[in-house]
Amino acid sequence: MIGIGGGGDVVGALAAAGIAERLGTRAELGGLTWERRPIDPLPGPRRLDEVVQAERLHPAAALAGPTTSGPGGFLFAESGMAGFLGRPTVLIDPNPGSAVCGAGIARAARHLGCDLVVLLDVGGDVLAHGDEPGLASPLADAVLLAAAPAIAATGIGVIAAVFGAGCDGELTPAEVLERVAEVQEAGGGLGTDALAPDVVTRIEAAAARIPTEASAMAARCARGQVGPVPIRGGRRTVELTADGGLVHWLDPERAIVSAARLAAAVAGAADLAAADAVLAARGVRTELAYERDAAAG
Repeated sequence: MIGIGGGGDVVGALAAAGIAERLGTRAELGGLTWERRPIDPLPGPRRLDEVVQAERLHPAAALAGPTTSGPGGFLFAESGMAGFLGRPTVLIDPNPGSAVCGAGIARAARHLGCDLVVLLDVGGDVLAHGDEPGLASPLADAVLLAAAPAIAATGIGVIAAVFGAGCDGELTPAEVLERVAEVQEAGGGLGTDALAPDVVTRIEAAAARIPTEASAMAARCARGQVGPVPIRGGRRTVELTADGGLVHWLDPERAIVSAARLAAAVAGAADLAAADAVLAARGVRTELAYERDAAAG
């Protein structure tokens, strides 16, 4: 279960893990080397050669423990998750681009004895068209979803998932549901699940230890809370809804050829920087551009 948006998406990945585990399937967790600016002020995701105390598995994949850190000593969300779970988590470096990331994820899956990868986005902006007014962090999601064909080419199964529709304050819940319906109409719907109370409790416990707002909002939705809630220091507002507590399962390749237009656009990009340039050429401002501007300022 890979949280593909960076930051605290690894906490949201507990939703998919909990569903799998209730069906008797063991699940491992992972995420990206890309932390939010309050955690890591350097622009972009960290390269694995900047990461300390991680077990390197592949040029784009490593195993993180509770003390795995980046420049300046900050701990990744995956480090916190390793401490929470009591076992290593997967750490993916998105800098090399979709194809290399896909190979790295597949290598990590085989190392951990997993035969299926779930690429999970908290919020739903992985399905963005690119013209949504609230869209702010499309790059990581697009690059990681575009890694799905490379994962599948290794013989490992791959599924996409959206948890916490609208809970990151970017696409609205209605926009996310429209995009999910678009994938379903393209033949890519694989069902929707609610969370059992014990899974929600586990997410809440992890969110109390690992910095995340979007995953915490999704847990509140799963508890039945509704209405507007400010996040990001009041810069954005999340509309808590019943759908925010659900997990939507999707065929990633059907998603790429339907709603997930940005993933389709970056699929052939040589690396993250090239993918960012592709989106910039389409008029889409990414989280990498924001972080670079913030660092320069």
